[in-house]
Amino acid sequence: MIKLNVVNETSALKEVILGTAQSNGPVPTIDEAYDPKSIEHIKAGTYPKEEDMIKEMEAFAQVFAKYGVKVYRPEVLQDCNQIFARDIAFVIEDKLFHANILPDREQEFEAIHNVLDIIDSNKIIRPPEEVHIEGGDVMPWNDHIFIGTYTGPDYASYITARTNIEAVEFIRDMFPHKTVKSFELRKSNTDPKENALHLDCCFQPVGKDKAILHKNGFLVEEEYQYLVDFFGPENIFDIDKEEMYQMFSNVFSISPEVVVSEKSFTRLNNWLRDHGFTVEEIPYAEIAKQEGLLRCSTMPLVRA
Repeated sequence: MIKLNVVNETSALKEVILGTAQSNGPVPTIDEAYDPKSIEHIKAGTYPKEEDMIKEMEAFAQVFAKYGVKVYRPEVLQDCNQIFARDIAFVIEDKLFHANILPDREQEFEAIHNVLDIIDSNKIIRPPEEVHIEGGDVMPWNDHIFIGTYTGPDYASYITARTNIEAVEFIRDMFPHKTVKSFELRKSNTDPKENALHLDCCFQPVGKDKAILHKNGFLVEEEYQYLVDFFGPENIFDIDKEEMYQMFSNVFSISPEVVVSEKSFTRLNNWLRDHGFTVEEIPYAEIAKQEGLLRCSTMPLVRA
């Protein structure tokens, strides 16, 4: 049995689900796409090829092997995009939450049955139907849980709004002993440079006290400032709009000392090394064309 344990983003990783790019299916139509960046690449004829994405995910799997992390992969579904394991579920403390995702992605959750079968069923939580939530918006950080949301009256008109205010209240009720802090994110169905699809597209902690942040991803300046004050201005790596678009904040921590990053993120990777991190660089630029990167394609189960 897996003893789930995730209380933050950076403690030493022991067990993880890594998505798969196998049998990814044909290039979606514009109507089938879930985000503006995918739409941009569909229109341009530059949507990523399955074989390139498989190579990128294999490079990620090799890094996990290097650090002795136990990796689970989903059952491969025919012609189904199963790269982004973080969308379908997430773990806080010893509970795995079944994300209420876009309805036609429900089979993706069922495809991780090899993991679900070895978790205590009492620890698998399905939120009520009115709770919309995806793992990319949920950031456990010790005695805090940071959650990205969008609460505008036009919420339903955004395919990019994935986590609602009901989700914030639900997590607050589940973890009354923690400080649950929500952040209003900037949403756009059409402009990927003006769209923070999830909280991890504009914010991510690294190490024990540092964070990557993109100011324009936050609709409310005070909420952005909260994170600057929380981590301290000297511990913040600020990314610009182009770097947010390239997914600079969507790196992944194997431990407080080791960060997996895209090999082209030169400015970020140099900053991380200057601050004492080991940076494992891998190619992931093709997967990034779907507005998701390293954190999105992983779902940690056990951190030490």
